[in-house]
Amino acid sequence: MTRRVLVASRNPKKLNELRRILADAGIAGLEIVGLDEVPPYDEAPETGATFEENALAKARDGAAATGLPCVADDSGIAVDALNGMPGVLSARWSGRHGDDEANNALLLAQLADVPDERRTARFVSACALVADGTETIALGEWPGRILRTPKGHNGFGYDPLFLPDTESRTAAELTPAEKDTHSHRARALRALLPALQSLTTP
Repeated sequence: MTRRVLVASRNPKKLNELRRILADAGIAGLEIVGLDEVPPYDEAPETGATFEENALAKARDGAAATGLPCVADDSGIAVDALNGMPGVLSARWSGRHGDDEANNALLLAQLADVPDERRTARFVSACALVADGTETIALGEWPGRILRTPKGHNGFGYDPLFLPDTESRTAAELTPAEKDTHSHRARALRALLPALQSLTTP
């Protein structure tokens, strides 16, 4: 029997990423659905101080509203020279939610005087699963550094400025499959696989 699992997102890339990770792990019996495929419900604002708090709040909301197991993630970039900021404020760093160009421009301005060796950063993702009265949280990190000019047109957010430690290309120059292998969210989702696998057992 197939069991539906809600991903608290309308982003098809996120839904497909989890589908690919489940397929690669050989986990069958789960049907991944997004917010557009369930009746609308009130989504609480992201007011947590940490990625884990925000992800768990979204997963709790989705599970309570739909009765389905719910996976939610919260992610962003943590820059060492900025004491870990933008962090949970990554998507609205410039003041407007989701304005990638303005967010990138502000980050570059704030790091203008920071030498290359101190431009270290990491993408961070917290993924939460709320199902059957249990809550599981997994964290994934992708270390790298911030370049001085954007490169690449794939991805979104800070991807054009982020050079992963093991790469000669930015996150925005990687293919989706390459990003799936290494990204912070992929690492967090893979850490959730045992909990997701348990949903397939009667």
